[in-house]
Amino acid sequence: MAQETSFYSAEVLDASNSLPLAGASVYWENDQGSGVISGEDGSFQIKSKSLPMRLIVSFVGFETSSRLITAKDLGKPQRFFLKPSDVSLDEIIVQERKAGEQVKSMEMGKASVPMETIKNIPALFGEVDLLRSLQLLPGVQTAGEGTTGLFVRGGSADQNLVQLDGAPIYNPSHFFGFFSVFNPDGLDRVELYKGNMPASFGGRLSALVDVSLREGNNSQIHGEGGIGSISSRLTLEGPLFSDKSTFIISGRRTYADVFLKLSNDEDIKNNKLNFHDLSGKLAFVLGEKDKLTISSYEGSDYLGLDDEFGLGWRNWISSAQWSRTSSERLFFDLQAYHSRYNYRVEFDDPDTGFEWRNKLSETGLKAVWTYLPSDKFQSYWGFQNQLYHFAPIELNPASDSSIEPITTNPKNGLLNSAFIGATYEITPKLSTEAGLRWGFFNQIGKGVEYIYEGNEVNPDARITDTLNYEAGENIKFYQGLEPRIAFRYLINDNLSLKAAYNRNFQYVQIASNSSAGLPVDRWILGGTYVPPVRSDQVSLGIFQNINDSRWEVSVEGYYKDLRNVIDLRNGAQVLFTDNVETELLTGNGWSYGAEFLLRKNMGKTTGWLAYTYSRTWRKISGISLGQKYNPRFDRPHDVTLVLNHEFSPSWSAGLTFIYTTGQAVSFPIGVYDLDYQSVPLYSDFRNRDRFPDYHRMDASVTWKNADKGRKWKGSWNFSIYNLYGRKNPFAYEFREIYNDDFRYDSDDDGPVVSTRQGIVMTYLFTFLPSITYNFQF
Repeated sequence: MAQETSFYSAEVLDASNSLPLAGASVYWENDQGSGVISGEDGSFQIKSKSLPMRLIVSFVGFETSSRLITAKDLGKPQRFFLKPSDVSLDEIIVQERKAGEQVKSMEMGKASVPMETIKNIPALFGEVDLLRSLQLLPGVQTAGEGTTGLFVRGGSADQNLVQLDGAPIYNPSHFFGFFSVFNPDGLDRVELYKGNMPASFGGRLSALVDVSLREGNNSQIHGEGGIGSISSRLTLEGPLFSDKSTFIISGRRTYADVFLKLSNDEDIKNNKLNFHDLSGKLAFVLGEKDKLTISSYEGSDYLGLDDEFGLGWRNWISSAQWSRTSSERLFFDLQAYHSRYNYRVEFDDPDTGFEWRNKLSETGLKAVWTYLPSDKFQSYWGFQNQLYHFAPIELNPASDSSIEPITTNPKNGLLNSAFIGATYEITPKLSTEAGLRWGFFNQIGKGVEYIYEGNEVNPDARITDTLNYEAGENIKFYQGLEPRIAFRYLINDNLSLKAAYNRNFQYVQIASNSSAGLPVDRWILGGTYVPPVRSDQVSLGIFQNINDSRWEVSVEGYYKDLRNVIDLRNGAQVLFTDNVETELLTGNGWSYGAEFLLRKNMGKTTGWLAYTYSRTWRKISGISLGQKYNPRFDRPHDVTLVLNHEFSPSWSAGLTFIYTTGQAVSFPIGVYDLDYQSVPLYSDFRNRDRFPDYHRMDASVTWKNADKGRKWKGSWNFSIYNLYGRKNPFAYEFREIYNDDFRYDSDDDGPVVSTRQGIVMTYLFTFLPSITYNFQF
């Protein structure tokens, strides 16, 4: 009879706070090939050898633990407490993933960025920003100067799913895109998927930005924060009722409006400009097998100009997750969430005053079962339900205003998805990962659908009928299969080839002529006249580790095909119309590119050099005379350099350099007179011009108290944004400008001012220093 295989199980915990360490390496001494990785709860299970034998447990930034395991230890609950290492995290934490894993793992087009890396990158106004840090990775590009919008592998910003603890965030930015909504002190990790997205995720085409709030310390109250040039932040964490329950709460607020009140100019003194955000997480260990976490985030912005104009927007999300360990090999996760976004615009004027407001929400439920029958085979399956509600857009004029009131009809949708996936090691060199997601989307009432004459949907089309639907009544149905498959071939322990194919469907889009993203952007739900967008992406890459994983090199190429992508007609007006489908055109698109990354993981100096070549095209009937054209976010060349150097335990410095091709735009080809005004004349071809190339260098120096015995630890960060003062264009305005000289008319001796059509370039920042004080206690 064959001998039954036995396993040794234990947990890996942080000795300083008893929190689980996910991703720790566990292996038997002199047999690293037998190794496993600890899970999110710190637990692991490894096949037992001929005992007794010594087990090695290691984690980046912590001292390695070694323990002799005997047969008596099998079946007993045991824990490994790892102590933080004296080695500076700046030397080793720059890695996207643990050394060697990029070669051996199935992951492709994925980056897991440690928060310590993000905090070491020079920042605008000294505000460490998660999304702006992701822009430094290959294949990810920015919307423009200072903005946090992401354009991933030729996709628009609305094709990214940005979620916090599983709940989507529809507007992940503050200050019109200059800062993201994420307070870095309250975050555990961020994972970016550019391709080979697991089947358990869906609903967006280009990328997944999966952000997780960290859990609180279960042993003592701990705090950290910072006082910066324009905002301050504070995080508190600790045990709640016992060591089985924890809390963490993080808050941040700007004080730009406080400085405005100090002005002697009444026009400036009465203005308001601020944002705040507040996040928190509760964690409860319900028993040996069950755990419950509850997360919430609220953030808002407000801009007010002398009590005459006001613009505000707000995100509010909540989520809860129940995790159960059904057995040593079967795990279950159930998650529920609600995400809400709203904005309001106010204009106080007796003749043209109004209030304009809108809100949208998404509510979801997701269940995932994970089964690990062996080290060579892992599987998961589950379902997800998503309910979309896009409320009516309301424009309410003031009592004596000449503006007519506007109210659009609501839009609702229900997306039900089932998914399954598995990873299998075919041979020691060849592994595969496959998944399938099947989505069923219904546009449902309450709502209204318009019938157009001759089925011609355009601004001049005549409406022949109006169909009213009751709440929950089906209006339009779509379904789509989303297969995903990937292969990894291990040439040797330090070199591998990977290939992947992904199909995704997206049922919500933004209709906007701004690439940067605005708080009032119009979200469009799939329906009768707007089919879901489909993408098919093929990617191929080669990955190599050099010098015991001190260096990493990777090259990835991709091709992405898009179907049913939307764009606006020339002169489209989408903000207030109830017939938004008449302002849209639908067609196809494609993008392709190559991404190169060279990364140094260890030593006093760490960082990476990345280069991306990419092209993005659209071909839509009715735009550019039916010929292919580039969207604004097509930027063929993108170079980023990130360096961190530790001079001593107290002093360190960071440097970043960015170069990218200017965004594609349409400049006027002439002017014409209309009602005694000169109006720009544009070509029939879209985006055949470009802004000048964008480049910038940032630098920072950090001093921190290296005394580890102090209960209060402080550090100072000095940053300079745009070190050499490059005037990168933010916008161009084509208008009539005055000449420098003037003459006097001979008849009335009055001055005659001559004008000409000209171009005015606006830039935002040149040399911009900032200082931030950070602390822990």
